[in-house]
Amino acid sequence: MTVSESYRADYRELCHGAGGVVAARDLLVLTGPDAAGFLQGQLSQDVDDLAPGEVTSSLLLHPDGKLLCRLRVTRAEEGRFLCDLAPGLGEGARSRLERFKLRVAVDLEVRRLAMLSVRGAAAPPPAAAGSAGESTGGDEAAVVVAGVRWGSIGGWDLVAGQVASPDGVRPCDPAALEAVRIEAGVPEAGKELTDGLIPAEAGIVAETVSFTKGCYVGQELVARIDSRGGNVPRRLRGVVLEGTDVPPTGVTISDAGGANIGRITSSAFSPTFEAAVALAYVHRRVEPPAPARLDGDGRSCEIRALPLVP
Repeated sequence: MTVSESYRADYRELCHGAGGVVAARDLLVLTGPDAAGFLQGQLSQDVDDLAPGEVTSSLLLHPDGKLLCRLRVTRAEEGRFLCDLAPGLGEGARSRLERFKLRVAVDLEVRRLAMLSVRGAAAPPPAAAGSAGESTGGDEAAVVVAGVRWGSIGGWDLVAGQVASPDGVRPCDPAALEAVRIEAGVPEAGKELTDGLIPAEAGIVAETVSFTKGCYVGQELVARIDSRGGNVPRRLRGVVLEGTDVPPTGVTISDAGGANIGRITSSAFSPTFEAAVALAYVHRRVEPPAPARLDGDGRSCEIRALPLVP
């Protein structure tokens, strides 16, 4: 695999400078006098005490406790919440919430917006985005600004009708951001975070679940697994591969004895390792670091704990 200098420069900015990537984003808007109480009974995180402008990460679960989607919740003002989530998931989240909307004064609306993700040690404050959040169809409350921490790499996301990298932020290749995400061990919707996942498998419970807030839909499974020490059949791990060729999503991994132990969910080339890196769900019996082999081309690899880069 040939890696361009532009890719390497983008990667450096996203880690050590200030790099930005623009992508699509869904926004689920909940408005009404019962919005706070309704969300409090539906989401895994405590949102009732959020002050206007505060942001938290949460899960929306099926009644059996398995994942429907992860979302970020902002209390825009009293009686108005903004839930931003991966593109294409907004309608499913709205539909799931509508099924439990019984005798409550809450309106739900899905909007298709954009998100500017800025990462890097020299990332300017979100205010530097300037006019990036002004083109929201006249609805300033639709803008979400959230700080982000990927291991040692900080930054922020801005969700609005139109976004663009401000001065001092290099527009970067999404593939370079993917490498940074994988190294940090951050699961992504549609890749690591899929419908029906047990949340503890992805290692996201600590940052998305409140164990003191009271009842919510899907609570039983989450609480039961936590009471048993988070014991789940598989766990999200990092993989460092031999060579620079990036493996396809879905390829399986075997241990030294030839037994299947996992499946790759995301992969990218890492300039830090000068090799391909990946995320994979790996059987719980495998304790990293552990040697393994990529099925298909037979390349050797090593299963490692996350994050790959502290």
